[in-house]
Amino acid sequence: MSITIDKPGMLTSLQDLGRYSYQQFGVIASGAMDPFAHTAANLLVGNSENEATLEATLLGPRITFETDTYIAVCGADLTPSLNGKRIQNWRPYKVNKDDVLEFGKCKWGCRAYIAVAGGFDTELVMGSRSTYLRAGIGGYQGRALKEGDRLKTESFKPTFQPVSVNWKMSRGLRTVYENMGRIRTVKGRHFDYFTLESQKAFFEKEFTITTKSDRMGYRAEGTSLQLERKEEILSEPVLFGTVQVPSEGNPIILMADRQTTGGYPKIAQTAFVDLPKLAQAKPGDRIVFQEISEEEAQINYIIQKIQLNYLQTGIRLKNREG
Repeated sequence: MSITIDKPGMLTSLQDLGRYSYQQFGVIASGAMDPFAHTAANLLVGNSENEATLEATLLGPRITFETDTYIAVCGADLTPSLNGKRIQNWRPYKVNKDDVLEFGKCKWGCRAYIAVAGGFDTELVMGSRSTYLRAGIGGYQGRALKEGDRLKTESFKPTFQPVSVNWKMSRGLRTVYENMGRIRTVKGRHFDYFTLESQKAFFEKEFTITTKSDRMGYRAEGTSLQLERKEEILSEPVLFGTVQVPSEGNPIILMADRQTTGGYPKIAQTAFVDLPKLAQAKPGDRIVFQEISEEEAQINYIIQKIQLNYLQTGIRLKNREG
């Protein structure tokens, strides 16, 4: 069982939820930039949430299926089509041998996730199938996919038998993408190191995502953020969504391929619930950071997990009815 990559798109790689437990050794976590869309795509085809999906960036791949299976596409709207017929995001589809999935113009977002029932049969590297492009490990030969690549898929062993596919994930379960330009953040441990003007500007002024942005980090331009005083800061662990400010004053938002430690002042930490919005932001998009408390960040994350649980429960009930 396998699929063939006829065209790779702009940047398509295998990603799961990340390579954790090795960061103390300097191994980065990687994983899906948009964990919500990745998880939803897996659940829609009956996979566990950590099965690898194909993460496609801006321009999606062209794929030929060599066996009957089920697929789902979630995240960015890259105008997917199956055998030339437009299909929708956020719902499962039955595909047959020799069917072709391809993508067109990007209408919304930046990254789409393609799940195949059973997942992909690639080697686990330190417990993960995620591709770390800079180190050349994980995924498929440690790199982005190329024309002619043939990826094996696992035998069809979903958590349920999707006998019905004539339905989709409701918009009410996708509230994570509301207010795309507003990114909720918690004050960082070095927030008080910045001038009062910079503190105020960080939460009130717009910042623009620049072209110097990738899976490692997003560089944003706007009001220059300056320190009240120079402090000696030791390099310390960083997280997905940590907002650091180098000496020139433009913030850097650390993303999925972030380094394990950082020595720049940490002005804020993005709430996990808003990482999907950042993952779907493109160069040129404008964002505003909104201050929330740690408690609010935790509550919103719990709500997001409940939404995914609703999805999983709904899928199981739907397929029992089918």
